Amino acid sequence: MSQPVEILPTAPQPAGHTCGCGGHDDADPVLDVRTIPHAIRHATVFGAFDAIAPGGSLVIIAPHAPRPLLAQLAERAPVDVEYLVEGPDDWHVRITRRAEA
Repeated sequence: MSQPVEILPTAPQPAGHTCGCGGHDDADPVLDVRTIPHAIRHATVFGAFDAIAPGGSLVIIAPHAPRPLLAQLAERAPVDVEYLVEGPDDWHVRITRRAEA
């Protein structure tokens, strides 16, 4: 026989956090794309970038300078780009979504 399930109130969520998981990120999320198959790499970054609110940032770690990807992201929304590490083995790039004017 099934037991009833009690649904308890959740703890208050941080501002802008609505998923109900009870957690939040303090720093810019980091996405290491080197481990993602090339065929879906750009799509994965697009999905992560689309989840970033205006004014927020995402750091990607890539095996090369991601110039084509950055150009594609700039077509989706205004961005600021900051290279944190420039090779030779990997590139760390902070991508900030600017508020649209």
